[in-house]
Amino acid sequence: MDLKDIQNLIKFVAKSGASEVKLETEDVKITIKTGGEERAETTTYVQQIPVGAPVGHAPAAPAPVVPAAPAPEVASEDSKYITIKSPIIGTLYRKPSPDKPVFIEVGQTIKEGDVLCIIEAMKLFNEIESEVSGKIVKILVDDSSPVEFDQPLFLVDPS
Repeated sequence: MDLKDIQNLIKFVAKSGASEVKLETEDVKITIKTGGEERAETTTYVQQIPVGAPVGHAPAAPAPVVPAAPAPEVASEDSKYITIKSPIIGTLYRKPSPDKPVFIEVGQTIKEGDVLCIIEAMKLFNEIESEVSGKIVKILVDDSSPVEFDQPLFLVDPS
């Protein structure tokens, strides 16, 4: 089960009105609790069950590269800007590390494949790449801020 499946499950449970759902497979155990209509918050517990882990230290796998969004959308019908949205839930970082400069600034020209930010999700650092070319008009999220799935992150002028 990957992160997208978990996100879809959370959305489904939240919309269904169920107060608690438990799902258990060979390698994943998930419990999703919602507070009903009185509370709009959802609590999710994900427990990864190790499957015969080898003894010793395995080399760390490189962080996966996640595209910026399934399909960039125009911010509004009368606007010429494209909104780049978060493909995952996590914490957004505008810099590769605290002592490095930010990936992009307002006014900077970007092209497809440029890294815009990093989103940390479940201890994995995912580089978010641009799927559009253009000029950054507005940055909608602060550094080290939590972001939700499909939350607008950047406005891009494609012209």
